[in-house]
Amino acid sequence: MVNGRLFLFYYKDLMIYLNYSMNYHRFIQSLTDELTALWWEKKGDWHKAHILTQEIHTNDASLIHAYLHRREGDLSNAKYWYHTAGVSAFIGDLNKEWGTLVKKLL
Repeated sequence: MVNGRLFLFYYKDLMIYLNYSMNYHRFIQSLTDELTALWWEKKGDWHKAHILTQEIHTNDASLIHAYLHRREGDLSNAKYWYHTAGVSAFIGDLNKEWGTLVKKLL
C-alpha cells in the first residue's frame, strides 16, 4: 500500500516493510549514509562520520551515533544514543562494535 501506513518492496532479495513516512529514496540514502559514516570513521574522520549520523533519524543511525561518541570517549552522550536506539550500551572492544555495525547494515 503506497497511500496506506505500510508498503512492501524488494531490495536485494529482502522483503522490506516501510512506514509511510519513509520513501524508497530516503531508505536507500539512509543505508548509504550509515555505512559511509562508518567508513569515514574507520578512515580517521570522526567529524565527517558524526555529521552524517546527525542527519539520519533511524535506530541504526542512533547506534552508530552512540558508537562514535563511545569512540570519542564521551560515554554519557553514547549512553543517550544507545537509549535512543532502544538497546543496551555495547560492552567490549570498539573495533568489534564497528564490525558488528557494518555486518548489521550489509
